[in-house]
Amino acid sequence: MTGKIAVTPRSLSGAGHPVLSRLMERGFEIVYPAPGKMPSEEDLLRSIPGCVGWLAGVEPISVRVLDAARGLRVISRNGTGVDNIDIPEAQARGITVERATGANARGVAELAIGLLLAASRHIPWSHQHLSQGEWRRRIGCEVKGRALAVVGCGAIGREVIDMALGLGMEVVGYDPYPDARFVRAGFRYAGLEEVLRDADAVSFHCPPGEKPILDEAMLAKMRKGVIVVNTARAELIDDGAMLAALESGQVSTLATDVFHNEPPAASALLSHERVILTPHAGGFTEESVDRATSVAVDNLLKNLVCP
Repeated sequence: MTGKIAVTPRSLSGAGHPVLSRLMERGFEIVYPAPGKMPSEEDLLRSIPGCVGWLAGVEPISVRVLDAARGLRVISRNGTGVDNIDIPEAQARGITVERATGANARGVAELAIGLLLAASRHIPWSHQHLSQGEWRRRIGCEVKGRALAVVGCGAIGREVIDMALGLGMEVVGYDPYPDARFVRAGFRYAGLEEVLRDADAVSFHCPPGEKPILDEAMLAKMRKGVIVVNTARAELIDDGAMLAALESGQVSTLATDVFHNEPPAASALLSHERVILTPHAGGFTEESVDRATSVAVDNLLKNLVCP
């Protein structure tokens, strides 16, 4: 089978990737709806009709786009999360949805730990003031012996757990489906409220639910001065409650790699001096992009090419 395959992840649509040549070698034509940027719904409506495959990023895939995707057989994500896709609607149209499970786990986990250390030692704050000629210091804390809550203990969460244990942290994890085979000295599973209530820092690695996990009530139950690291989804946190918690000192620092819209609009939360921002860069490493692209292409060929 041949035909067109749309490629929309920003890490691939701007400069391409050598692995995509495997698709062209099989006779497929590559189309880029919005080179180098996240495609809008209108970009997708112009480009997806007539495509048999779609190597997709985190862009929202609406029912309107699915309705227009005549001939589309497979959507292959270059990551794990599929909350941007209405899975039942896709399946109802005969479209298979594939994920590159675990391909970017190491990259996201390293960023999460990096953000945790940056927050613990106020690295961005110190850099900002010193670069402006101001010699100011804010006392930090060492992570050894501190309690880290890991919410979501899949491929990414397990990498974070191993790294945190290597730093001498005490780690408690929550997962709705805990893996009894994942056993580490210094790590245990617990319920969500217990995990969050007793943590000096929390790192999120789970999909969003119907409401935020960190709302006003939950934040009030946590240790004063907790560090929050979010490399998962912005919807896990209530923005208004988080801003109030930062102002009161209930939360020491919010470090986030994820936003409701990309790029995000300016807000009081995102401009707060105790917020650290990175531009959804968790899986944006050479190694993670290579692994995720390879798996995503494999999944496309598995569904589009007869053995």
